[in-house]
Amino acid sequence: MILPRRRFLGTSFNLLGGTLLEMLATPLWKWNRSARVEAAVAASPGSPVQFIDVAQKAGLNLPNVWGAVDHKRVIIETKGNGIAFFDYDNDGWLDIYMSNGNRLNTTWAPGTEPTTHLYKNNRDGTFTDVTERSGLKRTGWQTGICVGDYNNDGWDDLFCTFWGHNILFRNNGDGTFTDVTRQAGLAQEHGRWGTGCTFLDYDRDGHLDLFVCNFIKLDPDKPLSPQDMSFCQWKGIPTMCGPRGLPGDTDILYHNNGDGTFTDVSEKAGILKPGPRYSITAVSCDFDNDGWPDIYVAVDSQPSMMFQNNHDGTFTDVAVMAGCAYNDDGHEQAGMGIGIADYDCDGWLDIFKTNFADDTCDLYHNNGDGTFSDVSFTAGVGINNNYVAWGCGFIDYDNDGWSDIVQVNGHVYPEVDKYNFGETFKNPRLVYRNLGNGHFKDVSAEMGPGITERFSSRGAAFGDYDNDGGMDILVLNMNDLPSLLHNTGSRQNWIKIKLIGTHCNRTAIGARARVVTGKHAQINEVISGGSVMSQNDLRLHFGLGSAETVDVIEIKWPTTQKTERFTNVKANQIITIREGAGTFVPFDLHS
Repeated sequence: MILPRRRFLGTSFNLLGGTLLEMLATPLWKWNRSARVEAAVAASPGSPVQFIDVAQKAGLNLPNVWGAVDHKRVIIETKGNGIAFFDYDNDGWLDIYMSNGNRLNTTWAPGTEPTTHLYKNNRDGTFTDVTERSGLKRTGWQTGICVGDYNNDGWDDLFCTFWGHNILFRNNGDGTFTDVTRQAGLAQEHGRWGTGCTFLDYDRDGHLDLFVCNFIKLDPDKPLSPQDMSFCQWKGIPTMCGPRGLPGDTDILYHNNGDGTFTDVSEKAGILKPGPRYSITAVSCDFDNDGWPDIYVAVDSQPSMMFQNNHDGTFTDVAVMAGCAYNDDGHEQAGMGIGIADYDCDGWLDIFKTNFADDTCDLYHNNGDGTFSDVSFTAGVGINNNYVAWGCGFIDYDNDGWSDIVQVNGHVYPEVDKYNFGETFKNPRLVYRNLGNGHFKDVSAEMGPGITERFSSRGAAFGDYDNDGGMDILVLNMNDLPSLLHNTGSRQNWIKIKLIGTHCNRTAIGARARVVTGKHAQINEVISGGSVMSQNDLRLHFGLGSAETVDVIEIKWPTTQKTERFTNVKANQIITIREGAGTFVPFDLHS
């Protein structure tokens, strides 16, 4: 067994990295991957399901910009950013929000600066860039994304974290968004390094509250100069420093006042008790099945946190006692991303957490008694330790009724390519197939060129963008084009559920679905945020195997804790369930 890495994420930068214009002037063969992808597909003999990168054909043709390309000198340049699948216009088709970054000490010519982007789904496999009209266009180091309808007007809003000042974008319902950060009470006097975020209704009052991760205290309002930068060592080579040795920051919990404003209740709620941490990603769901949402935070280079909801507006960090703060050897890790699912279908939500190279990612099995067991090695996901792992998620890629694991990777030190460390800056993705018996098998090599092609990836989002019943993958690649991995090939039956709250929050975050086919029962919850600083499809997807009918669908709504039950539901359709309506509405793909 290879012992976990004991050193924290560090980074170093070249402030003279190329401009966006230089990137766009790169030879076409480097950007246009279609011919290489199609040739690889023809030659691939692997799984009946293949992931094919269709980003360019889909119209996703603008590269990510994040720090210098060849050398990193400051930790912000290595962290990267998230990405989102969400249906901003309520037409039943997933749209795409892409965050973006910047370069240190770089002045952009007007019109060439990197910006965030909103892409509208054209319902034909392509997307249109609607950023200009949307009001979402921003330049800056935008790190994290989470989605939720904070004002219960029926339109999902967007919260974006920055190395700088976070922004709450209110969805106006007409294709445009308005920055309401200050009027909502979320503006802060000084810039901070926000990372992951998650909407949740922690007090079950029907209004979405907001949890925000902060990483380290690195002043975004003070320009960094070469004189400010020091160097550390990683495996004997000079690199940028951090996070260990740098001052950590504290996370924030905002309470929704129900009138469009929020109040910072971090101290009152117990969020500050663990002290400063290098927090990266947070998710909220009901881990202990008590009907109240808890919060799990992946922390870099320090113990991760599990905030258990005390039902009185306060939380207690129980991660150490619960067994999900450290790995099985008792070591702290460089936690990055989080995936949540009941992978063994025992009725309790489990956790997958990604970490740094020379360490393994964690699969924490929920024991159903308030504790978790690190089963990474016994379950078969501890076999890869040479990747810096970021975005991750549980998806049932073949619809057999068992949640599989997808993980995207990318090193933080471009310099690693110059040395014989057995590690590279650009890495393939990983796919672990759930064997249905508590074990997983690494099937990455069989899953097609979308998995085996190499990038230094960061954010990843999971969802069915073409509504064909196959879960697709959206990946943000550092200083490269994004990847849109289309799930193709032979799959089994499925059901997809869109939930709309009436008594609870409109996005139905925290609502839980239970789907039963024969003796097989699956659960899932509507979750805001996750992967690494990213947002997945808010619809709940269930593979059904060979079953052509769902015997039972049960929905437990978070505010009232009431359960609605539906029987004999036909497979292979998307249905919408509105709280209290007593029925479901099939989605018309052709409407």
